[in-house]
Amino acid sequence: MKKLWDKIKKIGIFKIILLILLIAAVIVGIRIYRSAQDLKAQVSQALYTVVHPEDHDIVKMISGSGTLAPANSYMVTTLVEGEILTSSFEEGDVVEKDSVLYTIDSSDYASNLERAQITLNQARRAYSDTSDSVNIKSTGAGQLVTLNIKAGDQIVMGQQIGVVRDTASLTLKVPFASGDAALMYAGQPASVMLDGSFETIPGTVSSVSGADTVGAGGMMTRIVSIAVANPGALTEGQYASAAVGGVSSSSAGPFEFGSSYILTSKTSGEVAKVSVSEGSYVKKDQVIAVLGGKDINESVQRARENMRSAELSLESIQDQIDSFTVKSPISGTIVDKSFKTGDKAGAGKVLCTIYDLSYLEMVLNIDELDIMDIAVGQSVDITADAIEGRTFSGLVTKVSVAGSTMNGVTSYPVTVRIDDISGLLPGMNVDADVIISEEEQVMAIPSAAVTRGNVVLVTAGSPSASAADTSMTAPEGYVYVPVVTGISDDEYVQILSGLTEEDEVAYIEQTAAGNSWINMFGGMAEGPGAPSSGRP
Repeated sequence: MKKLWDKIKKIGIFKIILLILLIAAVIVGIRIYRSAQDLKAQVSQALYTVVHPEDHDIVKMISGSGTLAPANSYMVTTLVEGEILTSSFEEGDVVEKDSVLYTIDSSDYASNLERAQITLNQARRAYSDTSDSVNIKSTGAGQLVTLNIKAGDQIVMGQQIGVVRDTASLTLKVPFASGDAALMYAGQPASVMLDGSFETIPGTVSSVSGADTVGAGGMMTRIVSIAVANPGALTEGQYASAAVGGVSSSSAGPFEFGSSYILTSKTSGEVAKVSVSEGSYVKKDQVIAVLGGKDINESVQRARENMRSAELSLESIQDQIDSFTVKSPISGTIVDKSFKTGDKAGAGKVLCTIYDLSYLEMVLNIDELDIMDIAVGQSVDITADAIEGRTFSGLVTKVSVAGSTMNGVTSYPVTVRIDDISGLLPGMNVDADVIISEEEQVMAIPSAAVTRGNVVLVTAGSPSASAADTSMTAPEGYVYVPVVTGISDDEYVQILSGLTEEDEVAYIEQTAAGNSWINMFGGMAEGPGAPSSGRP
């Protein structure tokens, strides 16, 4: 019995010892856990950087690089061959558009040009004669006293078709005594007396004959011609006497019409139209009738085509002659002169190169993710490694929609113009920042402090902590607050609402060491709502 009791006591003591050991282990574990938590909190506090929202200037930009090119460039070539006679410019000279750069010997083409001009003159005369031959014109002014044709008649070359007589003026030829006539002169006033009515009208001496003739009674006379304007009633053959300088004619003489014109056809054909009627008054070169018909029309067409062919030949030779004078196609600076006076120029050879340096251009290849932010008129800051310490201003002048794809990424060319180019040269490599938007002195925090979903970690004692997002788990002593952001750059992001300047914003600066400590202690910055170093 005693042995049994002793055994029971031994078992009870063992359990008590085990219970004591278990309780001690629990106490030690709790202390170790609390120590680890305290250490974890201390590490967390050490890793977070705490800042207050502050005013900053924020400039959002897209960067790229490119090579400068002139506003315009032109390689001057020639289409002809020959010796260069003049080239009065040197590299570096500024030339104006259309100024003469080279003259090339064109003496071999001079005779060709002269022959072509002669051929054209002949063709023009032939066309003029042929086209004019279809029109029968009056060769003088006067009354169409006879007209022998009508529409539809067939006539032949040289056929008389009518007579035009000048009835507006008459000539009176009367004899004067030779001695008196010798004193008379052309243009001298005369007085004409009409036989029968004795009416007197004025006239003018037009000529005095130098030959003497024997008149009535054996008197020596000379014929004096007197021009008289027809008042309307005078007719050819009517007689009159005259007095000149107080001396009367020895006898009367008949009136004669001033001029008569016989109208003939210059070619054969059918009368297509008669333009005037017999008895009407016509002017010199007035069309009396028009000829037509297939033969005449074909002749006129051939003459017209021959004239045009001659014109084209002359123009072609003239263009060739003009090619021997090489002019500047643009205004700019000579950057290369390959040929000089005395050299033999060959067709297609580059004689010189001209750059328009009034401004420079560059092309940026912008990623498809950024191209929608680029627009014509945006400012561009440009720097060049070759010119330290200077920033040049540019302007976006063209955004092309013709993109190019490489390795699955599409980019679009954007043209930038630089007007102030002092020191810059074509061919230089430059960096460019296209300014998308900018804000001056706006509330901002470091870009790394904004977490995906636009939330910011603030201390629990911050004024904005009252608007914390309770669905997100934050480290002890912190809460996540939603914010509204504006523009951002590589360092800061604008805060439009959700924070005040009194808030304490916490974020983890991205360093390799910081990330290692976070991972060691259970991924403190992992999970929903963890801070991010990226832009919002």
